[in-house]
Amino acid sequence: MATAIDIRELPARLEEALALASAGGEVILLQGSTPRARLVPLAPAPPRVAGLHPGALQPAPDFDAPLPEDFWAGPS
Repeated sequence: MATAIDIRELPARLEEALALASAGGEVILLQGSTPRARLVPLAPAPPRVAGLHPGALQPAPDFDAPLPEDFWAGPS
């Protein structure tokens, strides 16, 4: 069930709103009677999986070549 909070009350009720959202609830932020935003819990990011796009990145042929001297010293 959603809880509605007027945006003028939000500074005083911020911790309450965050606790409700963290517990899985939904907080609707209202400006007067108009809904302006929805505060919902942040879902954890899915784990990254290696190897989903094999061959998508190709290193340059000179990847292991020494860098030119002006790279380190800057242009003269």
